[in-house]
Amino acid sequence: MQSFTANEDQELVLSRQADSLWKRRTLELNDWVERDKRKKRDKATLMLGSNAVDAELYPALAKLSLLDIPTEFSCAGVSMLDDPLEHSLYAYITFQASEQLEPFVRFAIKFMRHRLLVIFEPARGRYDLSSFFIGHNRSFCFLMQRCAEAFEEQHRV
Repeated sequence: MQSFTANEDQELVLSRQADSLWKRRTLELNDWVERDKRKKRDKATLMLGSNAVDAELYPALAKLSLLDIPTEFSCAGVSMLDDPLEHSLYAYITFQASEQLEPFVRFAIKFMRHRLLVIFEPARGRYDLSSFFIGHNRSFCFLMQRCAEAFEEQHRV
């Protein structure tokens, strides 16, 4: 994707958001932490191969799988627990870094613009793509599906 030297323990933010958007995100997070959180329904999952995945994210993950872009973890829940079987504060997909993946990550950054947060973890050799805004899980899932479809369309031979 790009050449850089980084501390192996660092997380590198590869997407670009304006300072005003980071401030908005901080306010949303603070509001969310203070808000009473009630469970509206149980987490819905579907099987993708031999893995149970979040039903909201299933269409995007299925499309990525068809494009031979493997994912490691995913979640689109709505609580502080960062557990794929429970819920997460924001929707995310984790990918193992590879030459095959990097064109998709670049495409996703352009396609989803300020709505996508992309973090690279050198120590783990992986990318985390997540919704930038708190509580935008469904739109992230839909946009990631559209992104995968657009990527496929653009790279059809």
